[in-house]
Order: sequence, then C-alpha cells, then structure tokens
Amino acid sequence: MTRVALIDDHESVRLGLEAACARTGVLDVEFSGATVLAYLKERMAGKIPPADVVVLDLTLGDGTTVTENVQRLTADGANVIIHSVADRPATVREALVAGAAGIVSKSSPTGDVLSSIMIVAAGEALNNVEWASAIEGDRAFADAQLSTREREVLRLYAAGLPLKAVASQLGVAYSTAKENIARIRVKYLDVGRDAPTKLDLRRRAEEDGLLPEDLLDGGH
Repeated sequence: MTRVALIDDHESVRLGLEAACARTGVLDVEFSGATVLAYLKERMAGKIPPADVVVLDLTLGDGTTVTENVQRLTADGANVIIHSVADRPATVREALVAGAAGIVSKSSPTGDVLSSIMIVAAGEALNNVEWASAIEGDRAFADAQLSTREREVLRLYAAGLPLKAVASQLGVAYSTAKENIARIRVKYLDVGRDAPTKLDLRRRAEEDGLLPEDLLDGGH
C-alpha cells in the first residue's frame, strides 16, 4: 500500500480524491486536511505514519507560502505533488524549485492524479520538464526575488489592509513596512513588472500566488 496525505482547503476536492484513492485498493489515505501544520502535528504526535506522497494544493488559505509547505513536507520525508489550477506560473515555478516532485492540474481527470501518485511513489519523475522550462522562460512572470518579510508585507497590503495595520499585525514599525513596500516596488520594476499603485501591487501578488483563494474569488 502507498500511504497518501491530501492537503487542500477545499473539502470537496479532498473528499473526491479520498474516494478515488479508496477505489484503487493500493492507495491508503492516512491524512486529509486543510493545512500542512495540521498534518505535521498529527505526525509529531505519532497519530499517523509518514506519507509516501502528499498531494498539496498550490495556495492554502492559512497564509503559508508554497515554498514553506513543500520544504516542510519534504523535510518530513514525503514526496510532494502539487494539485492546482496551475494558472500562476511564478508560483508553479516556486513549487518546483522548493522540491515538489511534479504538478498535476485540477482540470486533469482523477485517473491522471492517481497515476501521478503511483509514479512518484515508485520513485519515478513526473514528465513536467517542458512545463518547468516554459515557466522559466516566461518573462511576464519574472521572479522579483522578494524576501520572506517582503512577501508577508505584500500579502497583507495587497489583501486590503492599510499600511499601518500591516505594520501592527507584523509587529514592525510603520516606517519599516513603508520601506518594505518601496523595496518591493523597486524589485518588481527591476524585472519589468511595474507596480506604482496599490492596485498594481495586488495584481503582482495575484500573479505570484500570494493572496488567499477567497480573495482571488472576489471575497473579503
């Protein structure tokens, strides 16, 4: 049996994959939940064995980054497959750089997802080399190389918080948050992705997968 963990903040997606895995008779779902932290807590408590393969949504609603999630899971010994709409090339590229074994679109047939799990569990690579190369060559989504703090500031600011509220939430001075925004604008300008206004910064945050799914869907 291949041990599988499903991490996605959309319950309907998880339930569908759970049922599909059960039908195979060879994929045993050990964990199904909305966050990587919840999975790792179960692991540290000894409640579940380590997963061979984790099927992970690209962007979770808890504010974590794909790099953080992939690295935490791989450090625990799991192979990670990103299961996503995959319409944000910069974030897809980030997942691959962080160590994801491959990416399967949520528009793919369920059978393709199951096959991908089995391929990765067998130690084989998914055929996503061409996809990764195309993403690397997409200059429209050139990586601005934001620091972790800059990403945190941008995520909150682009989500609609005033800069003073951003500073308060992160426990930094207002001047520090303001300097972060200035550096973020310069970094995007340097890679040809100008962001002179707050709306432009929101667009860049959307392109780079820094906003929660509910905001991308139009919610607040």
